[in-house]
Amino acid sequence: MSKTKKATALVLAASRLGPEDVVARSQNVSHKCLITLDGMIMIERVLREIREARDIDRIFISMEQPDLLDSVPYVRDLREKGEIQFVQSHENLFLSVTGAARDIEDPFPLLITTGDNALHTTEMIDYFCGELFSCAPDAGIAMTPAAVILDAYPEGKRAFYNLKDGGWSSCNLYALMTEKALGATKAFEGGGQFGKNPQRILKAFGFVIMVLYKYKLATLATLVKRLSRRWGIDLKIIQMPYADAPIDVDNLGDVVLTEKILKARRAAAD
Repeated sequence: MSKTKKATALVLAASRLGPEDVVARSQNVSHKCLITLDGMIMIERVLREIREARDIDRIFISMEQPDLLDSVPYVRDLREKGEIQFVQSHENLFLSVTGAARDIEDPFPLLITTGDNALHTTEMIDYFCGELFSCAPDAGIAMTPAAVILDAYPEGKRAFYNLKDGGWSSCNLYALMTEKALGATKAFEGGGQFGKNPQRILKAFGFVIMVLYKYKLATLATLVKRLSRRWGIDLKIIQMPYADAPIDVDNLGDVVLTEKILKARRAAAD
């Protein structure tokens, strides 16, 4: 990534195909990102933080229909001003990202996040982008060590990728710095959440990586080197020092925890 060129942000906010989303249903809305947390609609909260990031200059939201975005006054106003733009989502993450890269003029570097990252802050995004600027890979993935998360939330039951060098958690924050990296997104053709589904790891990353992961035979750095060779790119892990960065809103328990953290942040700021 050239320091003279800022990144384009792509926020994936469409509903997953399959069973009804219990989080959306809990507040009688169509999409999880449209729930209200601590007095603010989640997608608005996500966008407010991205807009303040120093290395982001354009924001696109990937969703099924633009009128879903216009149901949120904050988003509607920004769309009318041209400060946020709609891009058509597709049936899976891979097609949504590649479709957006095709439809957005000059999309790279492309920062990818999701509409349920209610705890992401401008500081986290700035940190991620700053680290990417300094090493200029083809692609980057934000990960937080389990120790950082459990130190802040010892009672938490988070899903970790447990490897030879300990546990890691994805922050749902990715970057495609060059067009060359776009092919790597095919790993998400069947969805994310690989740690819960070994067969998904097999399909996305191959037999050797699945075995190395399943039996904790490799460190995160070793797996990244193998993936870099597999995809023919320079892939970097950006280690995030923020315990809140991997906490997204996937279930009703996450809703409770996220609201608790948001209220604590607001109280600390008052």
